[in-house]
Amino acid sequence: MRQIILTPTEWNIMESLWEKAPKIGSEIVRDVKEAAGYSRSTTLTMLTRMAKKGYLECAEDEKGIKTYLPLIDRQEAARQETDHFLNRVYHGSLSLLVSTFTEGQKLSKEEIESLHEILRKAEEEHHD
Repeated sequence: MRQIILTPTEWNIMESLWEKAPKIGSEIVRDVKEAAGYSRSTTLTMLTRMAKKGYLECAEDEKGIKTYLPLIDRQEAARQETDHFLNRVYHGSLSLLVSTFTEGQKLSKEEIESLHEILRKAEEEHHD
């Protein structure tokens, strides 16, 4: 499996495509301008680079209109990004990450129950 680490700009572009695909370049330019304020030229440059990286596919019709499709799955990109963050910032310690996130937060009863359920499921899988 290849490593997928998207830059913030690439995330914005991929979010546009994960929302609805295929899209033509002008639709992506509009989405990214609304979401992050990027210019047309920046977005088009990024689309070319991302196609070269294999993150998306670009097809051009006979009129020269380019259509883009995502080649990477959102869930897989998010999982790899999370793993990368966990290893880089918390040296792979999930408990340290959770502790850091929950220390400064006032968790609702529903959030606490949700965390308990996640841990119960992890414990069941560990014992199987």
